[in-house]
Amino acid sequence: MIVRSLLVSLSFVALTCAAHAQDVDAGKKSFNKCRACHQVGPTAKNGVGPELNGLIGRKAGSVEGYNYSDANKNSGITWDEATFAEYIKNPKAKIPGTKMAFAGITKEQEIKDLTAFLKTFDKDGKESK
Repeated sequence: MIVRSLLVSLSFVALTCAAHAQDVDAGKKSFNKCRACHQVGPTAKNGVGPELNGLIGRKAGSVEGYNYSDANKNSGITWDEATFAEYIKNPKAKIPGTKMAFAGITKEQEIKDLTAFLKTFDKDGKESK
């Protein structure tokens, strides 16, 4: 009986963790909201917004050739998962004065999935899964 209860509990924990895991494919779909302004991949270029290759670990306002707002350049941010999650919920609240005109993504799971997708691209746009 104890073994059965333990197995049921472990199964529940495993399912709960799986439900909250990052989903790269879902993140790729979510990136469609970003695609009008941003690119990723080996041929990514700056557009309305900077290319997003190698975003996590990069200093804000540092993509060569992109004309950032002073607010972004002077934010002192180095992008990590937590900072990006806070930013993408409401860019203008995180960096007042940013040029980014985007209402934000508020669903926690969607943010996790988008982050997982962006993390697959290194600074040169090479994709790894």
